[in-house]
Amino acid sequence: MIQLWKVVRHVRQLELHRLILVLIAFSLISMCFLAYYVTNSPKIKEPLPLPFSDCSNQHRVPIPPQASWRLTKSVDTSRTEPVVLVFVESIYSQLGQEIVAILESSRFKYRTEIAPGKGDMPTLTDKDRGRYALIIYENVLKYVNLDAWNRELLDKYCVEYGVGIIGFFKANENSLLSAQLKGFPLFLHSNLGLRDYHINPSAPLLYITRANEVEQGPLPGDDWTVFQSNHSTYEPVLLASTKSSESIPHLATHKALHATVVQDLGLHDGIQRVLFGNNLNFWLHKLIFVDAIAYLTGKRLCLTLDRYILVDIDDIFVGKEGTRMKVSDVEALLNTQNKLRTLVPNFTFNLGFSGKFYHTGTDEEDEGDDMLLKHRKEFWWFPHMWSHMQPHLFHNVTVLAEQMKLNKQFALEHGIPTDLGYAVAPHHSGVYPIHTQLYEAWKSVWGIQVTSTEEYPHLRPARYRRGFIHNGIMVLPRQTCGLFTHTIFYNEYPGGSKELDKSIRGGELFLTVLLNPISIFMTHLSNYGNDRLGLYTFESLVKFVQCWTNLRLQTLPPVHLAKKYFEIFPQEKNPLWQNPCDDKRHKDIWSKEKTCDRLPKFLVIGPQKTGTTAVHFFLTMHPAVTSNFLSPATFEEIQFFNGPNYHKGIDWYMEFFPIPSNASTDFMFEKSANYFDTEVVPKRGAALLPRAKIISILINPAIRAYSWYQHQRAHSDPVALNYTFYQVITAKSQVHLELRNLQSRCLLPGMYSTHLERWLTYYPSGQILIVDGQELRHSPASIMENIQKFLGVTPLLNYTQALKFDEAKGFWCQVLDGGKTKCLGKSKGRKYPDMDSSSRLFLTDFYREYNIELSKLMNRLGQPLPTWLREELQNSSWS
Repeated sequence: MIQLWKVVRHVRQLELHRLILVLIAFSLISMCFLAYYVTNSPKIKEPLPLPFSDCSNQHRVPIPPQASWRLTKSVDTSRTEPVVLVFVESIYSQLGQEIVAILESSRFKYRTEIAPGKGDMPTLTDKDRGRYALIIYENVLKYVNLDAWNRELLDKYCVEYGVGIIGFFKANENSLLSAQLKGFPLFLHSNLGLRDYHINPSAPLLYITRANEVEQGPLPGDDWTVFQSNHSTYEPVLLASTKSSESIPHLATHKALHATVVQDLGLHDGIQRVLFGNNLNFWLHKLIFVDAIAYLTGKRLCLTLDRYILVDIDDIFVGKEGTRMKVSDVEALLNTQNKLRTLVPNFTFNLGFSGKFYHTGTDEEDEGDDMLLKHRKEFWWFPHMWSHMQPHLFHNVTVLAEQMKLNKQFALEHGIPTDLGYAVAPHHSGVYPIHTQLYEAWKSVWGIQVTSTEEYPHLRPARYRRGFIHNGIMVLPRQTCGLFTHTIFYNEYPGGSKELDKSIRGGELFLTVLLNPISIFMTHLSNYGNDRLGLYTFESLVKFVQCWTNLRLQTLPPVHLAKKYFEIFPQEKNPLWQNPCDDKRHKDIWSKEKTCDRLPKFLVIGPQKTGTTAVHFFLTMHPAVTSNFLSPATFEEIQFFNGPNYHKGIDWYMEFFPIPSNASTDFMFEKSANYFDTEVVPKRGAALLPRAKIISILINPAIRAYSWYQHQRAHSDPVALNYTFYQVITAKSQVHLELRNLQSRCLLPGMYSTHLERWLTYYPSGQILIVDGQELRHSPASIMENIQKFLGVTPLLNYTQALKFDEAKGFWCQVLDGGKTKCLGKSKGRKYPDMDSSSRLFLTDFYREYNIELSKLMNRLGQPLPTWLREELQNSSWS
């Protein structure tokens, strides 16, 4: 019996173990099934967000017209430059940075100064013209509390030149609750909590702002200031009521609304002003600020009311399963497009396609693809790459073109229009920095005329984005709108859905439209499936813009849009090439076959006829220094930064330089002698070569002018042959063009101080060396030693041994092995007749002031005065 019991117990234990194992297995299988179901089953969708409703002014409180009968003082803007003078508290102050950001976004010229409580006011006039069309004070108290001398100086300037003032008052814990603004019939009541913002429709400055809405609810913070005055010069612009029922001291209790922004019509002291009772944090203040700038400058600093928007939907067939558009999404896209066309003339979504990814979603999503093609004529279409590859990875233009032809064949097979003349490269690759092969392939395959990128000149800050034209293709700035491939659900928007709504309702997206006459917005396929945030965003944005502004929204096809852009901003046609290695994003979309090591470390900039060719010759004798390859057109000079070659791009420029064997010790350079006095060169040079060192050689400007004249005679210039030197340099402005041009090339480069000041605007003084050209002729070894030390070249070459003076040539030559010498060409060291005394006298007088300014500049730089300059100054003082 005992044995039997043991057997039974053993069997029961085995069954229990098996049962436990079965339960564990069942649990694991259940968990896997549940995970699969959760992952792959459709989400239980929350209701899609509804776009903002149409405008409603049912909450408006009637504001009695207080100033409709008053005449504002007319503004004469003809005597001032269109520049804004901004007085900031510090270079780091938030409000100052916001003021500057709006000015920069609007492309308005400005100058910032630290607001002086005491001390000198910056120079306000230049001869009989005012330097500034508008004055802005970040802290209006700095203006109010100016010392009597500077206050009188500034006010007199404003009255005489019709210049207005914008000022901000931001209360803090130390602000008096109530006080009179010093010198004005205006009282301030501070540190208030306000609500329900109203716009006074009678305010004369309103232009973009539309006064038919009320911003309901509490205004952020309890540090608001309101203004009170009985003087007829003040007109409220924005008004609000207090949060609590308590009355404000000294204000009549029956007044429901109090002015937080006031316009001074200039009836008190002849100066028009706009005063803000807070900073620019609240979005409506930015809108009024833009209107204030326009009004106070007589609309000189102002955009028109026209705003052009284009919404690109990138990668219309590219997307993960579960994120793409279905039939219902396409129907919603069509419906929203039709609604928007009633608000925005010609509104059309612009769809970008890579044909390889057509029908790569779920069955429902593939039906969505078919629905898009069924209604293809309802949209505009533009190509990406066939396989969504980045163009900068293709180094062969033929291979790149083949990829484009596959996409074009797909378009033709499916009836997609191919004549829009617009394309966008995946990840903006190859558009900027320029990949020459992309532009060539685009033109040959698609006939592209327009593209867009967010990368020029840099992604951030967005307000700096600009357009340019390269190889006949117009490149427009592209804007983001807060929607990316991963932002597909309203309630999962980064930072919460309120962040998206804030961007639309007066935030970044609204400001993009406000401050840019033309906006191309980048969105993605996934923004139109799922919660359809793309539809929600743009329908809401359009309605909000039309509720609060008088802007006229419209859409144009890309080619028409690009032509309109460069009509508005013709100055942007010419690009400004940046160094790709200074921006990580640019380096990531730049060909790995290219290297910034091929860019020169220093430039010899001229001017012409001062010894630049000799310096070039001497430098190339150093084993660590390498010059550019010869140009078939301009010989040893590339002449990249100063003329048509610049538009060929940096790829063309770098082809003139070898890949250095050691980038840290090899010094590559180029010499182009007309860089010195060509106005655009310093800016272009500093953009591409910000760390390059600059060498300029200066001789007596009178001798330089005469040498250029003789140079032209030696090259059979008919003007130089037919006119004496004196006739050329003293010719009046009415003479024929050829003579004026020769006169300019003789005289203008010698205005050394003017040109050097321009270079110092873009390069720090420590990167510029000024060489004494007279000393170079007599003692080149000492000059070359200074140049080597300036460049940091090692080892130092002993030019005393490397150079020898050639009596027959009258110049210094290179000593070769065996004692032979190598000299410059026969044109160097050419003997000329002496300059006539009348010409020398004229030029001495002509250059006198420029030479004095040059001596001051040299002292400021801490560099020794050239020998010839000391002599000229001494002779001038004796005379």
